[in-house]
Amino acid sequence: MKLFTKTMGALHALYHWTLAWASHPYAALALFLLAFFESSVFPIPPDVLLIAMVVAVPLKWFRYATIAVVGSLLGGIAGYLIGYFLYGTVGVAIIDFYHAESLVKEIGNRYSAYAFLAVFSAAFTPIPYKVITLSAGFFKIQPLTFLFASLLGRGLRFFLVAGLLRIYGERMKIFIHRHFDTLAVLFVVLLIGGFLVLKFFIK
Repeated sequence: MKLFTKTMGALHALYHWTLAWASHPYAALALFLLAFFESSVFPIPPDVLLIAMVVAVPLKWFRYATIAVVGSLLGGIAGYLIGYFLYGTVGVAIIDFYHAESLVKEIGNRYSAYAFLAVFSAAFTPIPYKVITLSAGFFKIQPLTFLFASLLGRGLRFFLVAGLLRIYGERMKIFIHRHFDTLAVLFVVLLIGGFLVLKFFIK
């Protein structure tokens, strides 16, 4: 119980820190960097900052969504290149950090038939996109297939999130404040569940 309370306290602090960043002059740069590094290295998705920024300034929803898509796509390309050229050094270190060695091997067996679907699913859902970008480069799937699937998945995801917040922003802000603990637990479950879903579908 104490651990749960401390965890919720830390998440509350992180949430308010994120809200503070949403109004910062460098918020757009922070969103771009978060989207970029999440696509190949960082575990926290850019949706967290995107949501806070759109709630804070709803009229800039299109701009913020575009920044998230561009940052994520460039980060995905970086992940692809790491997998293509540096998998034996940098790529392996990242995959080891997420304990995803067996996942990468199984993904390789499926890429020949389901490359587009694999990349699109990871780009649009909580499935860990970084694992897909690295393995896509390592198994040398067609760059255009990777780029189109990534652009479609990330574009639909970030513009859907930002667009809905633009329409229901104030109500969503109240909802988040009222149900923060539940949403925080759900967020953690989705992060972990993404890896479990990936494991399930590649068996």
